[in-house]
Amino acid sequence: MHASRDHNPLAVDQNAMVTALRASAPYVHAHRGRTFVLHLPGEAAASPRFVDLIYDIALLASLGVRLVIVFGARPQIDGALSAAGLMPRFANGVRITDAAALACVRQAVGSLQMAYEAHLSTSLASTPMGGARISTASGNLVTARPMGVVNGVDHGHTGEVRRIDAASINAHLARGHIVLLSCIGYSPSGEIFNLVTEDVAGATAAALAADKFVLMHPGDAMHARFAESSPGLTVDAAQAMLDTGNGDLAAADRARLEAAIRACNSGVERSHLVSFETDGALLRELYSRDGLGTMVAADTYDAVRTATPEDLGGVLALIEPLAEAGLLVPRSREAIELDIERYVVMARDGLITACCALMPYSEEAVGELACVAVHPAYRGGNRAAILLAEVEKRARAAGLTQLFVLTTRAPHWFVEHGFAPSSIDALPLAKRAMYNYQRNSAVLIKPLIAA
Repeated sequence: MHASRDHNPLAVDQNAMVTALRASAPYVHAHRGRTFVLHLPGEAAASPRFVDLIYDIALLASLGVRLVIVFGARPQIDGALSAAGLMPRFANGVRITDAAALACVRQAVGSLQMAYEAHLSTSLASTPMGGARISTASGNLVTARPMGVVNGVDHGHTGEVRRIDAASINAHLARGHIVLLSCIGYSPSGEIFNLVTEDVAGATAAALAADKFVLMHPGDAMHARFAESSPGLTVDAAQAMLDTGNGDLAAADRARLEAAIRACNSGVERSHLVSFETDGALLRELYSRDGLGTMVAADTYDAVRTATPEDLGGVLALIEPLAEAGLLVPRSREAIELDIERYVVMARDGLITACCALMPYSEEAVGELACVAVHPAYRGGNRAAILLAEVEKRARAAGLTQLFVLTTRAPHWFVEHGFAPSSIDALPLAKRAMYNYQRNSAVLIKPLIAA
């Protein structure tokens, strides 16, 4: 007897692969032709995951992403200094680069750049880069100036970013090249400077108006190191994490988070911090809805807005299962479509993750909070409370003085959010006439205090 297809592990894996490909399709379309700046620290090149990470970067290029890689070399430079019998010297976390140290920087960076170019040149059919035929480009694309003397310390050949040659980088990207940048910058007078690569990467992302700025790091996801922290952060939330995270963030992690914040403040919409130690984390962060890293967004990732006719399908997908389970009053598609502009939705990358409706009874200055629903995959994320706050704001702006809700299963949640049990007699006349005594819904009312 042949084994059932349903019990064939290979068939299960293939089904999972098809599902994953279909789920990633919107991101493939959205990212094609976009510009991403990737910062890879020197620790990534020394990691056993490095080759797999290169394969994933090559896949990004094959999918049409315009890529700039800014690679760090701190451990490689330290190794070169050690081999030369020199001690690394730092002041306030910044390397002091004298003439002898600069020679080690040039050696380490040059060797590492060749390693990147060699790995990106792989095109053997037996590897994931089979047939990729990737071309790289580099050069004097970063203009630098000396850092000079800071707090009495002469930093020698350590410099700061002065200008990114965005026009030349864009020309390379237009020809399909992956652009490689390092910690090396050049002055108009021909001097060589050692730069902080997080600064180079952030300045490059800003100069190119990059669609995404990705900073790779070792260890766990950044947000996982803080209790109750979200993987999707606003700039303000990321700054708060930075301000309170002295004990939890190493200096290198602080530099990455600072670079992500600066990039968002400079016009980059999304910065992502992703661990290179988790296999496939880069692809999962960029080609799935929830990702695997920590994102800092210049805008609000979970957008709260008024529903549009295009959202009808997403709203129905949330409401209908709850109506079938008896948790919400059934509403026809036509009824929801007629009232769609009364709905408030929370959307993430096109998916409606939560919704509710504000039904006003203007003569009594009362509003009904209805159809509160959250996508099963996004429950526990405080979405219902965020929507309630938005509805309260809108109700006050409309001159309403109270909100009421009818519920059979969640009265405690509404009580926790300021509603108080009431009676059917407290409902507006029109709603009282429609009350379904068979459902025996609890009536709860919340007064709206002026903000």
